[in-house]
Amino acid sequence: MTSGSDDIFSVFGHSLRERRKALGLSQEELAFRCDLDRTYVSGLERGKRNPTLKVLSVVAQQLDISLSDLLLSIKK
Repeated sequence: MTSGSDDIFSVFGHSLRERRKALGLSQEELAFRCDLDRTYVSGLERGKRNPTLKVLSVVAQQLDISLSDLLLSIKK
């Protein structure tokens, strides 16, 4: 992957963190609801993970947002 694609992961991670915090959820609570490890959620928020479509779908559902809106929230 190129550094350009790394940027999109960081931008997504920032958007994810903002949405999670707006809902008053800890990383641990979001991870539990998504059946993910807390360190994986941390990695997503830091832009260090490349989530699958399935993971994105589960995360969006648990953040009470549509998958398309979750992805549209990425502002670059």
